[in-house]
Amino acid sequence: MKIVIPGGSGQVGTLLARAFHREGHEVVVLSRAAVEAPWRVVAWDGRPAGAWAGEIDGADVVVNLAGRNVNCRYNAHNRDEIMRSRVDSVRAVGEAIARAVDPPRVWLQASTATIYAHCFDAPNDEATGIVGGGEAGAPDSWRFSIEVATAWERALAEAETPRTRRVALRSAVTMSPDRGGIFDTLLSLVRRGLGGTAGDGRQYISWIHETDFVRAVYWLIEHGEMDGAVNLAAPQPLPNAEFMRVLRRAWGARVGLPASRWMLELGAVLMRTETELVLKSRRVVPGRLLEAGFAFEYPAWPQAAEDLIRRWRELRRAS
Repeated sequence: MKIVIPGGSGQVGTLLARAFHREGHEVVVLSRAAVEAPWRVVAWDGRPAGAWAGEIDGADVVVNLAGRNVNCRYNAHNRDEIMRSRVDSVRAVGEAIARAVDPPRVWLQASTATIYAHCFDAPNDEATGIVGGGEAGAPDSWRFSIEVATAWERALAEAETPRTRRVALRSAVTMSPDRGGIFDTLLSLVRRGLGGTAGDGRQYISWIHETDFVRAVYWLIEHGEMDGAVNLAAPQPLPNAEFMRVLRRAWGARVGLPASRWMLELGAVLMRTETELVLKSRRVVPGRLLEAGFAFEYPAWPQAAEDLIRRWRELRRAS
């Protein structure tokens, strides 16, 4: 297959490109940055008439991951860039597909599990999950994330691509041992004795092991009956306190200093980020994948954490 990945130079795009390339597929990453890679990297400007659009014509699959990094303060400038980078990229990809003589058979579009409401009780699947934004007491920054997610998916739904199946990937955080990823960051806290409970620890963490993320993407490519929103998350999300306790135990750390809410708020300001990334409760489950017969290799966090730590150590020994 020829697989085109707009915005594919980040962590998730790289692990997908790596997996596709390893299996012998033709991989084309569209990127604003010039990066060295074993696959082709083509300049991407996010404009429908850009030279990159020719890569779409004749491709089998498009996986659009383009969008500005959300690990920042949600000031007016950053909010505008976050929103425009996502919505405009969806429209650009949609127009390129619409103009193609030989359009791709499937378009997998990044979305986010953050679209669901902050909750502690019932898990959110695609059929019964509650889209957030109206929760009492939710910070404005959390409502902004919902606005971005819904605008992202609305732009996908509005695209005129009758010959191309469309899937919105409502992804939880993807855990891989690569440097700079979310797992690397969490493990660095544990290694320094700081990997304790965040806030009151009740907030759920939804996650997915990189192996299952790649397998789920392949599954969605191959199963033509799957379209619309699909949750890419392991079936067993955990409260933050338990999630971090399991990670500490897998590493062999006896203690981890907790961080209260005010400490997290202060740290977020100093690190130029938002506390939503650690305090919002995301209890998301993969209803459609499970119903369709997809079997997770890592459905539970203890086994996933042990595998990720083993591979994290192997990567550091090899470098």
